[in-house]
Amino acid sequence: MTDPRIQRLAEVLLDHSCELKAGEHVLIEGFDLDDPSLICALVEGAAERGALPVAELKSMRVQRSVFRSATEASMKLCGDIELARMQQMQAYIGVRGAANSSELADVPHDRMDLYQEHWLRKVNDHRVPKTKWVVLRWPNDAFAQAASMSTEAFEDFYFDVCTADYAAMREAQKPLVARMEATDRVRLVAPGTDLEFSIKDIPVIPCSGERNIPDGEVFTAPVRDSINGVIQYNTSSRYQGAVFSDIRFTFKDGKIVEATSNDTPRLNAILDSDEGARYCGEWAVGVNNRVRHPMLDTLFDEKIGGSFHLTPGQAYEEADNGNRSRIHWDLVLIQREDYGGGEMWFDGELIRKDGRFLPDDLQGLNEGL
Repeated sequence: MTDPRIQRLAEVLLDHSCELKAGEHVLIEGFDLDDPSLICALVEGAAERGALPVAELKSMRVQRSVFRSATEASMKLCGDIELARMQQMQAYIGVRGAANSSELADVPHDRMDLYQEHWLRKVNDHRVPKTKWVVLRWPNDAFAQAASMSTEAFEDFYFDVCTADYAAMREAQKPLVARMEATDRVRLVAPGTDLEFSIKDIPVIPCSGERNIPDGEVFTAPVRDSINGVIQYNTSSRYQGAVFSDIRFTFKDGKIVEATSNDTPRLNAILDSDEGARYCGEWAVGVNNRVRHPMLDTLFDEKIGGSFHLTPGQAYEEADNGNRSRIHWDLVLIQREDYGGGEMWFDGELIRKDGRFLPDDLQGLNEGL
């Protein structure tokens, strides 16, 4: 018998996130799943709605071997095949487990560059703007451990967060969207951080369960050459299989001119992937107050209530500042008092202090803090 929480999550993904219609093609991919129950529920649910599901399970251990043995020709071939399949889809659901979140840690950087350029970016440049897509993680022992929770407690937390009332979230985000659309200058202050930039005339996009599960952010992009100052991120981040902590950037006219971390050489190698990697393609405000603490998982960490993320690399087409890169690395700074506090200013007005919004029209975003 299927866990009713799995059935409810499948309904959210099919009906809210993808708005799946009869006749549409949907690709359902699972990565490192020890339990395929959600994939089965999605396939059956898609068929019940008259859609045409295509399902596949992948192994990151196998992917590691593919990446470690990669050549430019092999990555182009894989990218072409994956792109041809994606071009036949109207919707995409990616469910990602992680038996070992560091599985790709020993893949040489130049091989990951080949994957990013000739496979991942090629497919995503079609999938992101041209399909109704959603991605999410799947709870397992390793994920619970990263969250410092028991497996049972983490599963309860996971299903509660992932099946939130996204319609109510969308309504609560509207005043913040309006304020960001009217803003030119943003200033961010926190321990080790004093940063300013413009978001003038860049579109502002609310996120409430359409593309990520869980969700809860409002994103835009900084004007590409407008960022100046210093940022000291206070959460760790797993990227390309390695964990980075104590990341600190100095910006001058939009460019990261100095970057340090627990692994400064590897950090700078990523930022030297291409010209756009040292510029930022996204700035977003996290507003999901059910997610409180980082767990080395971007899909959760970037939504943390009282946080923001500033992202080196590729801009999204919906909020485009013109930056192009093979990387897109969401790095999170939490401004709540229990993480050192901080301030967010829009055109000289203090909008958020220590993670709490101050204006009356934004009080709905403080619920649960």
